[in-house]
Amino acid sequence: MKTLFTHSAAETAAMDTRRLREEHLLEDLFVPGALRLAWWETDRTVAAGISPSASTLALPVVPELRSAFFLERREAGVVNIGGPGVITVDGVAHRLESLDALYIGRGARDVSFASENPAAPAKFWLLSYPAHAAYPTRHVSFASAETAVLGATATANQRRLTKLIHAGAFPTCQVVMGVTRMESGSIWNTMPPHTHLRRSEVYLYFDVEPGHAVFHFMGQPQETRHLVVQNEQAVLSPPWSIHSGAGTARYAFVWGMGGENQEFADMDAAPVATLR
Repeated sequence: MKTLFTHSAAETAAMDTRRLREEHLLEDLFVPGALRLAWWETDRTVAAGISPSASTLALPVVPELRSAFFLERREAGVVNIGGPGVITVDGVAHRLESLDALYIGRGARDVSFASENPAAPAKFWLLSYPAHAAYPTRHVSFASAETAVLGATATANQRRLTKLIHAGAFPTCQVVMGVTRMESGSIWNTMPPHTHLRRSEVYLYFDVEPGHAVFHFMGQPQETRHLVVQNEQAVLSPPWSIHSGAGTARYAFVWGMGGENQEFADMDAAPVATLR
């Protein structure tokens, strides 16, 4: 499991491109037949790209977690960005279509992942956080989830935001997840940007067409930096950092949060006129 530590705003402001990418960008997440794990010190986040092919993949016992099984003291949210797949939790199978989500509560012992068709494999994106209580596993259908249209074509930021795992639907300890998809002709997500000191966030960019990229902007509002992000790469966003992006073509992203407050509207705005 890759380990990444928390860095202050001052440290991050002094990083060159190579160091910025090493500390805040997760690459090579979806390797066929593999489960790729990363632990981020901020909010004790664990992120994983899980891409089963012909064989089933199981959540492992990770020595760094010092636990008898992966979710002994944790919960997890999973979003499938690939073909149809199945997640089996303690013997109960849950079928996930593309963009469906599954919440898995603390205490689940045996969790495995499979693709229905290895030629069109599932790609499971998992975020896990420490949990103080055990809540039941829940499947969330993307087709029936709460969706809002935000932004406008005039400002090139019209998008559809779908909440999958959130407090308004069912209780979790920390994890909140959803998907945002850009409308045709729009490139900006989350513009104007914001910060939220009470929780960190992870962005997984996907559906980025070959030859295109997303320019992800981070840093303090008056000390911004950027990362050039390719398809199916993830950005670790500290609580003090903005998290906004502009793509060279249409794209989508899974947003996921963990931390002190699950209230979606708990944001500190950073008006465009104040950005530097």
